[in-house]
Amino acid sequence: MNTIKLKPLKLTYGVKEEMNNLRTNLLFSGADIKVVMMTSCISGEGKSETSYNLARSLAELGKKTLLVDTDLRKSALIRVLDNGSVQNGLSHYLSGQSTINDVVNKTNIPGLNIIFAGRLVPNPIELFSKKLFEKTIENLRSVYDYIVIDTPPLGMVVDASVVSRVCDASILVIESGNIKRKFAQRVVNKLKELKCPLLGVALNKVDRKKAGSYYGKQYQKYYGKEEKRKREK
Repeated sequence: MNTIKLKPLKLTYGVKEEMNNLRTNLLFSGADIKVVMMTSCISGEGKSETSYNLARSLAELGKKTLLVDTDLRKSALIRVLDNGSVQNGLSHYLSGQSTINDVVNKTNIPGLNIIFAGRLVPNPIELFSKKLFEKTIENLRSVYDYIVIDTPPLGMVVDASVVSRVCDASILVIESGNIKRKFAQRVVNKLKELKCPLLGVALNKVDRKKAGSYYGKQYQKYYGKEEKRKREK
């Protein structure tokens, strides 16, 4: 098993709290939810980053977690690597070029292991359709508390449809203000057709200045009055 070092997280307080909320919602989804598929409508919505942050958050809570990158067409997860190198990945394993021990990477975050995509291939569906993929995830269930699977965007390619067969549930990552409602609804309907329960939607890249302006004013108004009452007593 290779040992790698991950880049330190640079999350704002708000983003960290939202990741904690996402983690909490997953934890309370039931003991039978262990393998979770993360997908999106299109590329660039922050799906891989959200997958990584969720997996890391679970590990920091003491859950033994495996993050699997199944985006064999356009992987972005390798960017979390800070030190060390990855010679083999999921594509190498599924094509018979490596063993499972060769592709599982131990990280500097206690409890978090990662399988990177490996060499990008033109035929990922063929690899995921093999019994080896299904059998491997089934075996890993007994090793990890949670397995987070980062899949390609369901709104662009069908890879996630095949990967969903080994998953207990899914989470859809949507970039705020960038995806039309009808398009997002079509992707949600696809997930429902796959019989892979949708736990919820993670709204990403939210403009907090716009989204929080109303609530910020209301809280400021309320707490301002409270402070005034305290001073008058």
